[in-house]
Amino acid sequence: MLLKITNPPLKLAAVSAIGVLLNIIGSQLAQAFNLDIYLDTFGTIFIAVLAGYVPGIAVGFVTNLINSGFAVNEMYFAFISGLVALFSAFFASKGYYDSFYKVLCTIPLIVMIASFFGVIIEELVNYSNWISSAEHFISHFTKNFLIELLDKSLAILSTFIALKALPKDTKEEFRRFGEMQAPLSDEIQAALKLNNPFILSLRTKIVIILIGSVILIAVFISFVSHFIYQESLKKDREQIAQGLVTMIVNEIDPKRVDEFIELGHHAEGYNEVEKKLYRIRDSNYDVKYIYVYKIMEDGCHVVFDLDTADVEGDPPGYVRPFDESFEEYLPDLLAGRPIKPIQNDDTFGYLLTIYKPVYNSIGQCVCYAGLDFSMEELNDYGNKFIAKVIAIFSGALIFILVLGLWFVENNIILPVNTMAFCARNFAYDSEAARKKNIELIKKLNIKTNDEIENLYSAFLKTTTDSMLYFENFKKAKVQAEVMHELAHKDAMTGLKNKTAYAETTAKLDKDIAAARAQFAIIMIDVNFLKRVNDTYGHEAGDAYLINAGKLACSVFGEEHVYRVGGDEFVAVFDGDDVARCDTLVSNLRGMINKFKDDDTLKPWEKISAAIGVAYYNELNDKTAEEVFKRADADMYKNKLAMKATRRD
Repeated sequence: MLLKITNPPLKLAAVSAIGVLLNIIGSQLAQAFNLDIYLDTFGTIFIAVLAGYVPGIAVGFVTNLINSGFAVNEMYFAFISGLVALFSAFFASKGYYDSFYKVLCTIPLIVMIASFFGVIIEELVNYSNWISSAEHFISHFTKNFLIELLDKSLAILSTFIALKALPKDTKEEFRRFGEMQAPLSDEIQAALKLNNPFILSLRTKIVIILIGSVILIAVFISFVSHFIYQESLKKDREQIAQGLVTMIVNEIDPKRVDEFIELGHHAEGYNEVEKKLYRIRDSNYDVKYIYVYKIMEDGCHVVFDLDTADVEGDPPGYVRPFDESFEEYLPDLLAGRPIKPIQNDDTFGYLLTIYKPVYNSIGQCVCYAGLDFSMEELNDYGNKFIAKVIAIFSGALIFILVLGLWFVENNIILPVNTMAFCARNFAYDSEAARKKNIELIKKLNIKTNDEIENLYSAFLKTTTDSMLYFENFKKAKVQAEVMHELAHKDAMTGLKNKTAYAETTAKLDKDIAAARAQFAIIMIDVNFLKRVNDTYGHEAGDAYLINAGKLACSVFGEEHVYRVGGDEFVAVFDGDDVARCDTLVSNLRGMINKFKDDDTLKPWEKISAAIGVAYYNELNDKTAEEVFKRADADMYKNKLAMKATRRD
């Protein structure tokens, strides 16, 4: 049933569902038998090997969602599932799953990827210092490697066995997952792999854009999320600090501030107040320092300054100089006005300092309650947060990236490249070749349901119409050639006629005008045609003319001979052939003389003809017609002589 689904999104969902189900079953078995392995990647690897990158990564991503109960914590490992699917599909495309020994070679790399990145992610999201000690990391990695070795080996070998059990046609159908056109021949597939290395292909450009966009989005979201998270933590810390410092203020009696400064621990109630301040400090881990100062021109007069494990507090009455970071707040402090919270990173660490005035009954500020809230862990929380965001988004973004590339490859690049191949290799040599090419284009059967399919339809129609036009043009050309031949051929003798002769003399006239003419005209007039017609009939007369034409062609060559009248033939020579004219004319006359005394020939086979020849003279001749007239005159002289000597 799955193979009958033709809609790509539905097919992707169906294929992914099979893989997810296999993963969930394996995971549940591992939990039921309390195994130390996961058994949740067989479906990912199997579908990646069978159907390619996109379904495999989809299976891994969805499996992590389901296994985590759609909780964020487990989604950190979706990135690893994506990498496992990616490399599994790559190895399958290179034929590693065709051999058991090749499959074994893939296990170390898959295990190394899963264990290394698994440990990296766990370290980053669980430890504040990004990576714990080297010893801990090595121990963690070794333990994880052994677990992954067993887990991934079972998944990979199970996939190999399952593939061997599947029919070849089923595997081939899955390998073509996502293609929006008919299967390509081996010839086209080989040709499409031969890309010009000096040309930045559309595929490369899209890959660069997609990768750049994915990285840009990941960086942007990570930093924006980190900033928002940090600001949220700061506000929480500030609210907590404000509440604590208010508690401190409530413990200070404004009337006794001067007494506490003067007598310190000897003042009645001083130690009780100090103990309460210690309890306030100990109530929150992030409170680092608590103190009460009376701000005067000469400095901060200590009322209370609690000891810490690292720093001993100043005694009551001690005058502490103003820190440089407080100089801008001195006017407000000396005037007894509230100041905003201060964040500073100095010798005492990264602190949030809250100063709150303590007022007496008439509204005068008698001292300030101060609290330093540690912000060191804020950076640690921020680092953890960035690691978690990157881990979560990496799994999603690798899926988005591969999905985008898969879509572009099958919906744009492959259809365009196959159409380009067909256009580039279209053969016009013969009708059979043209028909074969048209059938090849039709067999592509591109079905992307978008502009690419429109382009394919237009390409197919244009090519088909062009072939129809080509066929019609070819027929018209043949007809034109036949008509041209009929118009330039003598019907009786099959030689070129007077029209053809007129075109030849027109060309000769152009040569004369261009001062490059060199030609000769031979005039042949058949004798006694009327006598043959009257004595032996017109059929014999026609045979007589045909034989005369054949005789002229045998001597001068058919390409040079024209029939220009009833019993008149002309031979035209130009260029270097002119030098042969006298010899050829002499040969023709010799053959005619032999006919006279050959009694074996029938009357219409005894050809008799008068011959005249004239050569172009550049000083006297202005047209080919003038040369023809001289040849005709020479022929007439020859005719008179022949009549004078001819005995019938």
